[in-house]
Amino acid sequence: MQTFPATPPRCAPPPAPAASSRLERLKAAPRKPGEASFFFWEAHFRNDAVKVLPGEFFVHDEDILVMTTLGSCIAACLWDRERKIGGMNHFLLPDGSGAGDASGRYGNFAMELLIGELVKRGATRSTMEAKVFGGGAVIAGMNTINVGERNTAFVLDYLRTERITVVSKDVLDVHPRKVCFLPASGKAMVKRLASANVEALAAQERAAATRALPAAAGGSVDLF
Repeated sequence: MQTFPATPPRCAPPPAPAASSRLERLKAAPRKPGEASFFFWEAHFRNDAVKVLPGEFFVHDEDILVMTTLGSCIAACLWDRERKIGGMNHFLLPDGSGAGDASGRYGNFAMELLIGELVKRGATRSTMEAKVFGGGAVIAGMNTINVGERNTAFVLDYLRTERITVVSKDVLDVHPRKVCFLPASGKAMVKRLASANVEALAAQERAAATRALPAAAGGSVDLF
């Protein structure tokens, strides 16, 4: 895996630009159930960005930064190499079987949401490829039920069944991760975070696991 170049030192950070027309357009667009909606200007990469929270997904055909932070959760980044369109999801548990479990918190629904949206926009399973992140053993008290391992096994088995090739992955271990994905080019970047980030991330995952959510009707990985 390649290392993302560090930001050169500056005396002061550059001022954030006025909201771009693309950001304004994205913020104004209607959102589907479960679709990410937190758009912002990302200063490090100097690009428009969207944050995918637990239970959400996002699909686009431009290289906006699609970002998330993971503990034991999984983010699957799917990219259609012919249509040049891609997306990311973020799920907490492998599956839900009850009537109230039909949300993107669960891997089986999260994968259906992501693939379904890509297909609606012209992608096909035969030309999709995947990059998979997360599944870390980072939350105290959850190791005994192997949430990260179960999530990882689920998503790799799901993609195998759907015949979508996993071209790269950074999973398991004990690290929380920050992931960035560029959906038009298929480029993904991952940063393993220090343990100091674990408590806030654990709180986010626990809150997402208990929150009622609405039911939803290329190659290498860089380190940065």
